[in-house]
Amino acid sequence: MTRIAVLDRELCNPKKCNYSCMHVCPRNRAGEKCIVIGKHGYPEINESMCIGCGLCVKKCDFRALKVVNLPEALKENPIIQFGPNSFRLFRLPVPVRGVVGLLGENGTGKTTAMKILSGHIKPNLGEFDKEVKWKDIIKTCGGNEIRAYIKKLADKKIKTAYKPQQVDHLIKRFSDTNELNIDEKIAKKLKINIDGKELRNLSGGELQKISIAITLSQDADMYYLDEPSSFLDVRERLRVARIIREFAFDRFVMVIEHDLAMLDLIADYIHIFYGEPGAFGVVSKPYSAKQGINTFLSGYIKEDNVRIREPITFDGTFQQNESKEILVSFGDIKKEFDNFSLFIEAGDIHKNEVLGVFGANALGKTTFAKILAGITGFEGEIDKKVKISYKPQYLSNIEYDGTVFDLLSVVKNPRDKEFGALIRKLGLENLLQKSVKNLSGGELQRAAIASCLGRDCDLYMLDEPSAYLDVDQRMALAKIIRGMEKTFVVIDHDILFLSYIADRCMLFSGEPGKYGKGNFYCLKDGLNIFLKDLNITFRRDNETKRLKANKPGSVKDREQKTRGQYFTDFY
Repeated sequence: MTRIAVLDRELCNPKKCNYSCMHVCPRNRAGEKCIVIGKHGYPEINESMCIGCGLCVKKCDFRALKVVNLPEALKENPIIQFGPNSFRLFRLPVPVRGVVGLLGENGTGKTTAMKILSGHIKPNLGEFDKEVKWKDIIKTCGGNEIRAYIKKLADKKIKTAYKPQQVDHLIKRFSDTNELNIDEKIAKKLKINIDGKELRNLSGGELQKISIAITLSQDADMYYLDEPSSFLDVRERLRVARIIREFAFDRFVMVIEHDLAMLDLIADYIHIFYGEPGAFGVVSKPYSAKQGINTFLSGYIKEDNVRIREPITFDGTFQQNESKEILVSFGDIKKEFDNFSLFIEAGDIHKNEVLGVFGANALGKTTFAKILAGITGFEGEIDKKVKISYKPQYLSNIEYDGTVFDLLSVVKNPRDKEFGALIRKLGLENLLQKSVKNLSGGELQRAAIASCLGRDCDLYMLDEPSAYLDVDQRMALAKIIRGMEKTFVVIDHDILFLSYIADRCMLFSGEPGKYGKGNFYCLKDGLNIFLKDLNITFRRDNETKRLKANKPGSVKDREQKTRGQYFTDFY
């Protein structure tokens, strides 16, 4: 098999196009049956007959078709395929003692691999239309380690614990926290103190910690954690990373993670997932944590002789906007709630700068954004005569009965040259005809970002834009922000992402849920103060120049703490 064809049935609309893909196919026009009507009324492409001309893809007005070539070195059958002309996964990551990290673009099979290894999905070796025996699956799997694991899974001699990607599953399973079975020691380490509360009233971060605690409290042989950092602020992410590292000292743990700083801290080994999102995914050999992240950023998998994309590079220096022209100026700002008070020191936001905002959750960062946007009242004065575009933190309450094209058309015509270029950079061009209600978290996030940045404004405010985005999508967004030459206020928890885009920063401190304070710093000083409070050190990687977290207790960690440099430019 040299190429595969994938049909998105949600986008496919045979009634409107009258099977235009069939009519334009050269093989069909020659009297052969390369594309036929399947039993459910959708077109089916015979991949062995397909010549890869791409005419069907170009003719499809709904962007429902993909025809892609597989890497030349890939001479094996898939581990799983979900149906005709659907996604397929090649190879599996290897569970070993310690923490194995899974890193790659969304849509390349990381969650699918985890569900196979945890016993939630049975592999079918690409034979989606018939039952495949376990003995054939075991024989087909790669090396001895993975074959031995799959055999135990088939014989039901291995117990697994699995934390799914979405944390709202807890609300569907339990009504309140009294029903949860969580080990007291793990609950204490994670600082879970929610006895008797209804789950539907908890924040995403609280649900995430509960989900992690439930998983780690189980008596299992293998633990699977799908995106454990989602909804957590930087402080909580680093605490969770430490807990997982300690837990995995003598256990088997596998983690999917897009936050490279967190992955640096927890992973012993990393498998890279690459391919064409939504079409196919391939699992690389295991790397050490540093080698795996750097190989992923380089964009070249040497062992498979395949370039997965252009390299992601960092220049090793902080951005610094030289403009001192003031766009927004304000005095001290105060905001009082029933049980929370917020104080923002007087300051300015400069024209064409990117102001990075970070700190623990529940300290008032989103409230500050809403004050600037004019959504909530406050005490103090703000001197601004600017148009502001604001992307909110939570997108789950967006209910729009229409397509992505319709949603973006409210802002500007998606066919507009400049807006169309932004849509392509965010990878939304193939989603324009999808219903907004059916979008994944990452797709909805990118649509919301496009809606925000597509407006003609003076100041753009993005609240947690990296949530649900994979590494490639985060870096694509970072390049968009740096390339727009506009003024931005960006609230986020991904230190690497913020260090790449920000000129200055606002650091929020205080006691979560009680009081918060926002202060301006140059980015380097703000990071150093923040990381010192977290008792963790960062430095630049000597190969990629990216920010990376030092392993706690390592030589570099001890040296930097002795010098008082919790962040350093030194390698």
